[in-house]
Order: sequence, then C-alpha cells, then structure tokens
Amino acid sequence: VGGEQISSIGRGLCVLLGISLEDTQRELEHMVRKILNLRVFEDESGKHWSKSVMDKQYEVLCVSQFTLQCILKGNKPDYHMAMPTEQAESFYNNFLEQLRKAYKPELIKDGKFGAYMQVHIQNDGPVTIELESPAAAVDPKQLTKLEKQQQRKEKTRTKVPSESSRERNAPRNKDDPSASSGAEGDVSSEREP
Repeated sequence: VGGEQISSIGRGLCVLLGISLEDTQRELEHMVRKILNLRVFEDESGKHWSKSVMDKQYEVLCVSQFTLQCILKGNKPDYHMAMPTEQAESFYNNFLEQLRKAYKPELIKDGKFGAYMQVHIQNDGPVTIELESPAAAVDPKQLTKLEKQQQRKEKTRTKVPSESSRERNAPRNKDDPSASSGAEGDVSSEREP
C-alpha cells in the first residue's frame, strides 16, 4: 500500500473476498468453514488434494476485493451488487475475526480495507478455486432490470438451438413427408438417389 509492504505470508492461501449486498452472517460462517477446510494441499506422501490449510498449519492472507461483485453492462463493469463500503468494512472485519477464532489468529493476515493495493501472488500450480456461499432465495420482484437481463442471457446460453417447443410438441402427420424426423424409422419418399 503506497509503496510499503503491509502484510505477507509464506505457504498458504490468498483469499480474495468479494462481499455482496445480499451476504449475511450465514454466508460469512459458510465461507470461513470452506476456506479453512478446503483440501488443496498434498499430504506427507505427496497425495494431492488431501490436506487443508489448517491441517498443514499454513497461513491465510485475506484481501477485500469488491470487483469480484462486477456485473458487465456491455463492456463497462458495474459494481452495484457489491456491499457499500461502510457495511462491507464491518462485514470484512467480522470475517477476519471469525477466521481468527476458528484457526490460529497469528496465521491470519490481511491487506488494508479500501486501499489501492499491489497484490503479488505466487500461485503454486497454479491453482485458483472460486468459492461461493449457498445461493440465498431471491425475490424476483427485488431484482433490478440489469439482473433480470443477465438471468435471461444465462438461460438462453444453456438452451440448445432447436425447433420451438410448439413445433416439438405438435403431433406429426405421418402422411406429410416433411414431418419425418427419421427417429421413428419413416423415410421421406423425396430422397435423391
């Protein structure tokens, strides 16, 4: 921060924490458990994905990063889903406190909330894992226009281009050669040799 190193760790986890408007104490507790128990380290025999940061007695460096709550408006990032600064700082400090209570306080480090930071991460692998708290039930009436558009886009991305549902569900006329799907074994008589 400002050219001065304020925190560092050796082996362990670097947690980039994005705090959403909708996050509650329940999400906070879930994330603390997941982070501390995530098995991403190898055991003594070299078996990968066997040990957690607590098992290995490694350190955890936490950095608050509101940009993880970004929604794109075209090519412009929009951060309205990030928790406002005043609330987020309290939430973040509570998160750190819970990590320290659940683990060893001296092994939990952090950056400086709200500061412009240069974060240097040396990924071992590299391994980057995205964790999300369980999705809270959202009242559709509370969604913004932008969020509704985002949901519609996601739904259309998962659909395979195909005939419309009306065409799919319409009864087929066996006498109509254009109605043949080939699935029932009927073949149009208008084939070329």
